[in-house]
Amino acid sequence: MTTFTASDLPPMDGHTVVVTGANSGIGRSTARMLAAKGARVVLAVRDLGRGRAAAAGMTGDVEVRRLDLADLASVRAFAADLTEPIDVLINNAGVMIPPLSRTADGFELQLGTNHLGHFALTNLLLPRIRRRVVTVSSSGHRMGTIDFGDLNWERKPYRAMGAYAQSKLANLLFTAELQRRLTEAGSPVLATAAHPGMSATNLLRPEGHGRLRRFATRAAVALLAQSDDDGALPTLYAAVADLPGNAYAGPSGFLEARGTPKLVGRSARAQDAEAARLLWQISEELTETTFRPAEITLR
Repeated sequence: MTTFTASDLPPMDGHTVVVTGANSGIGRSTARMLAAKGARVVLAVRDLGRGRAAAAGMTGDVEVRRLDLADLASVRAFAADLTEPIDVLINNAGVMIPPLSRTADGFELQLGTNHLGHFALTNLLLPRIRRRVVTVSSSGHRMGTIDFGDLNWERKPYRAMGAYAQSKLANLLFTAELQRRLTEAGSPVLATAAHPGMSATNLLRPEGHGRLRRFATRAAVALLAQSDDDGALPTLYAAVADLPGNAYAGPSGFLEARGTPKLVGRSARAQDAEAARLLWQISEELTETTFRPAEITLR
């Protein structure tokens, strides 16, 4: 198997890349490595101070802009202000297993941030995207189900991990349906997905949870997790490698926890085309955004 490392990134001069959640973790590593290869990178972050601090550690052409994926008004403002062509959009930001919380629009926080916020952002930016949309999912999607009767956990007892798994499954269904629509429209843009394996990021530091869970999480991180830079490699692979649409990249090692990136499998639920279409329809209604690909050809 051919390995992929940061040195395999091609020159990115003349390319504009938007990375959500680029102030920390694999998002910051992704942005830094792309900028080092010559890309103009827009760090789309909720906290401008943290974003600027992250940008200060990067070389190359980087810009920090505010984006709160848990607020559709912020998503719309970000998209309206970013008027230039975009080569690659990397939907990286995410939240993991918080207590029950709601977005500004009333969505369950994990679905609202991890899926609906990125869904709206992609649709709003799509007329300007020229090459690829990469969405970061998780191996945790395998535990997920889409409860179309109660997507936002308004009636059933809340399970934080169940909500997280649902949102990560939604990422893969979104990618599949986005690619189907792009192909049908004759667009050259590709939709791909990736998961980082187990990376020692803020998502794996559940300080708000009990002592036993914190201890177990830290033990698992110490045993299996890889660095942020290594965790970013599947995302970079999905962003630049010669891959088919709807490709899904992840680590090649044990339990896909770490290792060089490769194409990986997904659950049967993540391959349900009808569920993908229905989720898209509902997501359009919830976000009031629609699919509008760019009428362009690659340079």
